[in-house]
Amino acid sequence: METILDMNVWANPLVQVLLGIFVLLIIASIVNHLLKRSRPDKNFSEIGNRIRSWWFMAIVFSIATLIHENISLVFFAFLTYLALKEYFSMIPTRRADRRVLFFAYLSIPIQFLWIYMEWYGMFIIFIPIYMFLFLPIVMVLIGQTKGFLKSIGAIHWGIMLMVFGLSHLAYFLALPEAMNPLAGGAGFIIYLVILTQLNDVSQFLFGKMLGKRKIVPAVSPNKTWAGFLGGVGSTVLLALLLAPLLTPFTWVAAIGSGVLISVFGFIGDVNVSALKRDIGVKDSGKALPGHGGILDRIDSLTYTAPLFFHFTNFFY
Repeated sequence: METILDMNVWANPLVQVLLGIFVLLIIASIVNHLLKRSRPDKNFSEIGNRIRSWWFMAIVFSIATLIHENISLVFFAFLTYLALKEYFSMIPTRRADRRVLFFAYLSIPIQFLWIYMEWYGMFIIFIPIYMFLFLPIVMVLIGQTKGFLKSIGAIHWGIMLMVFGLSHLAYFLALPEAMNPLAGGAGFIIYLVILTQLNDVSQFLFGKMLGKRKIVPAVSPNKTWAGFLGGVGSTVLLALLLAPLLTPFTWVAAIGSGVLISVFGFIGDVNVSALKRDIGVKDSGKALPGHGGILDRIDSLTYTAPLFFHFTNFFY
């Protein structure tokens, strides 16, 4: 069984990058502590909650990514389950849809089985063809026609985003090692996740500091052009810095991946924002204090994971 870490742990680029993340978290924790002491009249509880959640996410992600590829597969399957569960808990469903939801959840272990078997053909068509055609059959056999189109459309969209989209993260582990001799499939995963999360944080910070002109005020009032452009610039810069450590990318490909991840990370974010605004909820859950639910934290990945995967697979 292949492990991602080798004997020379500290020379491993994956470890070096993840250690850099923990150094940043230590600095953020110290700054937050100093702010609370110097400004006792201000409430920094939300910032503290966000930092503690980032610590939790960084530790879990590092363990899941570095120890063993099979552990990584289980972790990503469980993450997909949590995202789909939050999605189904938000959208209105009919009592008759319970059996349909069972099969929607069942698609997760089946989809990840194709990844474990490294069967790319079934991986790429199972959700958009077989599940897309199978679920309406189940709903028809139940015999409830009222709300049929709305219900099946909502369920299809959920498994496309949460199962099909997010499962591309895990399929990086099944790619041939020759595609990325520096860091393997885990290098692509860490590269993608770090850039996607940095893009979210950068858009938030630049939007707060400089944002005036809103992009989609009816969907997400806090999204501004300054935040969007600041996120693109920051993501491209970090893409160039991390590419030599984690990927085989040339500087041109690194810029292209940074632009792709930042632009479509924004689109993934506002797509889920539109969903939540439509059904009248602020957060998808309360699993991560300061952030909301799991889906609130990984919404951008529903778009960046499949697009970055096919970008990488096509060019490399």
